[in-house]
Amino acid sequence: MEDDLKLWEKIKNGDTSAVKALHDRYYYQLYLFGKKMYHNPAALEEVVSDCFIKLWTKRSDLVIARSVKSYLFLMLHNGLIDILRQKDRTEHLEDGSIPDLPDDEMNSELDRYALLYSTLEKLPEQRRRILEMAVFESFSYALIAEKLDISVNTVKTQMGRAYRFLKEELDPKSLQLIFMLKSTGL
Repeated sequence: MEDDLKLWEKIKNGDTSAVKALHDRYYYQLYLFGKKMYHNPAALEEVVSDCFIKLWTKRSDLVIARSVKSYLFLMLHNGLIDILRQKDRTEHLEDGSIPDLPDDEMNSELDRYALLYSTLEKLPEQRRRILEMAVFESFSYALIAEKLDISVNTVKTQMGRAYRFLKEELDPKSLQLIFMLKSTGL
């Protein structure tokens, strides 16, 4: 499996197969993430697809230095916020009523996801990759060690350091998200 940053370099050089590889790798994870906050499947599919389209069309302007995956999740977060804002405006125009204020709980949860993913980007590359493999891909420590050609003890140490860092950086509700993501397989 090719590294995301290598695929990103290929995308920047105009390789459409690299976009397809990222799409195949992350579409379902993005969709499940978005489904927790937005319950219109057809519109959600469009927002998720737009993330990959924007990645392609804006490739010459974007700078992604650490994590393509995190960038995609942030794009989805922003896309969902835009949809919710537009939905509020449309409902206001259709029925003539004053729309309710945006759901603070939904905005708060989206913000916590964005904070989580931006905090993950702060981790050293190998530590972040180990954490992602364990949490998002549900790999065992032994499988991670095998795939990365490191010892199981190194995986354990890096996981402990990653969790310690997340505990220091995140509030308890945001930290709780990582355990929710682990249980859903995202």
